[in-house]
Amino acid sequence: MRKFWFAAAMGFAAFSVAAPASAADLAAKPYVKAPPAPVVAVYDWTGFYIGANGGWAQSHSCVDFITALGTFASGCGDRSGGVVGGQIGYRWQFNQFVVGVEGQGDWADLKNTRVSLFNPTLSTTAKTDGIGLITGQLGWAWNAALLYFKGGAAVTGNRLTIFDNTTGVGLVSADSTRWGGTVGVGFEYGFSPGWSVGVEYDHLFMGHNNNSFSVVDPRLAAVLNDRISQDVDMVTVRFNYRFGGWGAPVAARY
Repeated sequence: MRKFWFAAAMGFAAFSVAAPASAADLAAKPYVKAPPAPVVAVYDWTGFYIGANGGWAQSHSCVDFITALGTFASGCGDRSGGVVGGQIGYRWQFNQFVVGVEGQGDWADLKNTRVSLFNPTLSTTAKTDGIGLITGQLGWAWNAALLYFKGGAAVTGNRLTIFDNTTGVGLVSADSTRWGGTVGVGFEYGFSPGWSVGVEYDHLFMGHNNNSFSVVDPRLAAVLNDRISQDVDMVTVRFNYRFGGWGAPVAARY
């Protein structure tokens, strides 16, 4: 029995001495560093851009005839139709604020004919065939999304024609280029480097404009000139290409 306990004690002592050595002989566990967080490129709205737009517009106008006896209303009406054109501008981005300037020109087909209240034997046709905007912009960007407000000057090209209801013959016509103001709001999204798509609403305040003419028709002999008031509402879809594309990675997002 003493031999058994002696052998057991010797074996335990040998194991105790060998165990630290075996642990020391084990290879160190390799340390793996976590991969760095990806750096996200932030969309930069700064730069020149050029684009095209198209949509719908409605013009509300009233025609008054001014005579030596006073002003006589000839009637009001709405005319709507399509618009198509282009725009060019430049934007600067400061953190999330975006400011810019833009020029826009559109061909329009807004036409309306109505019987004159001044003389029911006559009708007037008012047509707007061009719209231009020169505006400043102030916006707020969420990376590739931009909400902006705009305001500035507006110009429209118009033609007024007065004709005989029975014969359909035009008696007189006058062309005018009218200047006014505009305010608007838009949303734009950059769907790829350099390219963006958006939708915009603009309201044009065109005020009053007088056109002078003289005709031999006795029904208009007393008319000195006409006065037209006009407001325009316009909704367009816009595509822009900005020179420069995506901005450089400016911050890491963890």
